[in-house]
Amino acid sequence: MVLPLSLPIDPMLAKSSPTVPAADSVPGGLAYEPKWDGFRCLVLRDGDDVELGSRGSKPLTRYFPELVEAALAHLPERCVLDCEIVVRSGEPGAERLDWDALGQRIHPAASRVKLLSEQTPAEIIAFDLLALDDDDLTGLPYAQRRERLAAMFADRVHGAPIHLSRITRDAALAQEWFERFEGAGLDGVVAKALDQPYLPGKRGWLKIKHQRTAEAVVLGYRIHKSGTGVGSLLIGLYTDDGKLVNVGGVASFTNARRVELIDELAPLVETDDSGQAVRGETDKSRFSGGKDVGYVKLRPEKVVEVGYNQMEAWRFRHPATFLRWRPDRDPSSCTFDQVDRAIAYDLAAVLDDEQSGDKRG
Repeated sequence: MVLPLSLPIDPMLAKSSPTVPAADSVPGGLAYEPKWDGFRCLVLRDGDDVELGSRGSKPLTRYFPELVEAALAHLPERCVLDCEIVVRSGEPGAERLDWDALGQRIHPAASRVKLLSEQTPAEIIAFDLLALDDDDLTGLPYAQRRERLAAMFADRVHGAPIHLSRITRDAALAQEWFERFEGAGLDGVVAKALDQPYLPGKRGWLKIKHQRTAEAVVLGYRIHKSGTGVGSLLIGLYTDDGKLVNVGGVASFTNARRVELIDELAPLVETDDSGQAVRGETDKSRFSGGKDVGYVKLRPEKVVEVGYNQMEAWRFRHPATFLRWRPDRDPSSCTFDQVDRAIAYDLAAVLDDEQSGDKRG
């Protein structure tokens, strides 16, 4: 595949923002798009060759043959699109994105892949254009890339399972989208600087989600206090220098789910030369008492999306909430820079109204 980009290319990322920022909050202004809940994907076409690459350069091509056919039928002969792969479900007039159905599309059996492509066909939501013909567009401002993308759709993409994501420069409308579109399975809004070039692998956009979330690597698990099943998962994030740091745990599984997790995680259990599971220990604290801080080590290959309320130093303040597995995510992408941290503030100013100058009572 010969394209005017150095391949593979990492998709541009977004950092969390607690609210929809004002349109004039950055030089040149912001535009807003819905945040689609699917698999991030770069669609690359060079003649008869089409590749669907996920974040982390994991190939998705074999799992979505219907999208390869759509790309060959409707996209320009040489192009690179930044997109989201989604699956919808529900009756007409009451459709929504279906994450579970999308996750089931990642299956090792070719016969199953073919069947699912017919039963739960996927679609592409395009929101950026990185290359077209012989032109590398990544150095252009986002506003110009978006214009080129819209023109491409107007010229040739009609009646296909390939859609152009909507856009607005109105922050009030973006806030409405944030509130209204959740009912259709979308999970927020993305804000993009109109003057910004495409920054592969960098968190240059802002995402506003309905809760704080992060993708973390599963490091191990502890057995439940009952002695049966998984009591909690240990999760970690990578530092800038590549160190994987334990950031907390995920608990609150049902009895049935605890037992299921033992089997699901069995292929990842680290073993010693005798075939026994390797155990590790987390740091003890004054709250540990006589509690066993040991855990079963897992190879850091599985990614989980969790909900959390706040991070202090290197750890989540409270146990995180399990949201879903992320088979489309590469563990190395689970870094601290995705985490939304509270802005530092002096406690003395909170406690002393006189010194802080706050006279409102």
